[in-house]
Amino acid sequence: MFRPKLLFTSLAALALGACAPSDPQAVTSAAIARQVILPTYSRWVDADRQLAASALAFCEGKTDLDTARADFLHAQKAWAQLQPLLIGPLAEGNRSWQIQFWPDKKNLVGRQVEQLVTTQPQISADALGKSSVVVQGLSAYEYILFDADIHMANAEQKARYCPLLTAIGERQKTLAEEILNSWNREDGMLAQLSKFPNQRYADSREAIAELLRVQVTALDTLKKKLGTPLGRQSKGVPQPFQAEAWRSKASLSSLQASLESAQAVWSGVDNKGLRGLLPTEHKPLADRIDAAYAESRKQLTALKPPLVELLASEQGRQQLNAFYDTLNVVHRLHEGELAKALGIQLGFNANDGD
Repeated sequence: MFRPKLLFTSLAALALGACAPSDPQAVTSAAIARQVILPTYSRWVDADRQLAASALAFCEGKTDLDTARADFLHAQKAWAQLQPLLIGPLAEGNRSWQIQFWPDKKNLVGRQVEQLVTTQPQISADALGKSSVVVQGLSAYEYILFDADIHMANAEQKARYCPLLTAIGERQKTLAEEILNSWNREDGMLAQLSKFPNQRYADSREAIAELLRVQVTALDTLKKKLGTPLGRQSKGVPQPFQAEAWRSKASLSSLQASLESAQAVWSGVDNKGLRGLLPTEHKPLADRIDAAYAESRKQLTALKPPLVELLASEQGRQQLNAFYDTLNVVHRLHEGELAKALGIQLGFNANDGD
């Protein structure tokens, strides 16, 4: 006897079965791309659009120096959030150096900005794009607004540096928009991290492997951004001027933004991050990584004064070293046990040879 209702139920079940996620790695890769990485890129674009408008408004006398500095700090935070997510076009062709030049071991930023405002006093964004990466990005922008020897509230100083300030703002906006557009193209990174195979990844395992490699490199870079000013590469002698964003005293807040972003790749939204790929038998490892992130963020939150001030005291250096040790735990867990549990060979690290 024909039972239409039963047949409909069976067909619905078959349809649901066809839509069911049979490839957890593909689902996770797509979820990280759409729910974690893409929104961060979008916030970065919004911050750089605001930065470009802010530079123009400040230079036209419509806003004050405090507002201009606040808009820089907003853009710096957006960039810091993006740093653990450098996969695809932003990780290629030294583009990240066009956004921020770090480490600046020889004060190239200060020297080249001064040279540029002398030789090209009315520089445009297009001309800036053909100049050294040292003067194109946030490090040069920060130098102009925050350096102790520059007084941008002074009309003469403002006239000297404003053409470059507005050119940097426009350059950063254009660069950010180009990167986001490339992500959203039909064959862009969002598609490549979502549907397999494609021209970048033969299968979803390759995509997950690269996401983890990017994560491991980012965590290693976080250690460098703390370890370098802390003197871990200089026999324990602090190097405060080697810190990221030291002039604006944004070093620790940038580290915090990057650490939170790295954790977002691990946790994901609705548990669709790297954590969700671990089999049940690896729950103890997942718990240890959760605990390592929690401890690292707790230690960072406890660091109240600016980094430069902490480096100046023995107690401050002890606190910073304790925080560094927690970062190292997070990094090593990802590099070692997590990679092994996911069956991923990490191979080359983008920081190798630094």
